[in-house]
Amino acid sequence: MSLATVDENGQPSARIVLLKGFDERGFVFYTNYEGRKGRELLARPQAALCFYWAPLDTQIRIEGRVMKVADSEADAYFATRKRASQIGAWASRQSRPLETPKALNTRVAEYEKKFAGRDVPRPDFWSGFRVSPDRIEFWKGKPSRLHERHLYTRDGDAWRIETLYP
Repeated sequence: MSLATVDENGQPSARIVLLKGFDERGFVFYTNYEGRKGRELLARPQAALCFYWAPLDTQIRIEGRVMKVADSEADAYFATRKRASQIGAWASRQSRPLETPKALNTRVAEYEKKFAGRDVPRPDFWSGFRVSPDRIEFWKGKPSRLHERHLYTRDGDAWRIETLYP
């Protein structure tokens, strides 16, 4: 899915992230809290998500509040990751300049040695975010460009539904 955040100057930034789960509480993804998206979400806990399926000419747009997932939820997910991905979470200084082409491999080797023969714990700086939707728009493309658009807006515990002009 595409994830859009905003920095301290109001500059938006979008990137693709992996949706790891969703339920009635929202949509969950994981990241390094010290990287750009983590810092932006911690400072301004609002985000937009976009899913697009070209073969179906269908899009879903989501806007909402962002909160951290519980440590127990992050720990459970981290434990399912491949060991190389767990080591990578420790080794990557996400979004910071890479000092040399070898620096990342050196850091990976250091953490492989540090955690040799034991489980890799989840770093404190790595966890998940949940986007709790306030708006969800379902868009279906039409050849006439008279697309179908249905907007769901949270109204307390209920949802208001509107059909929008294309």
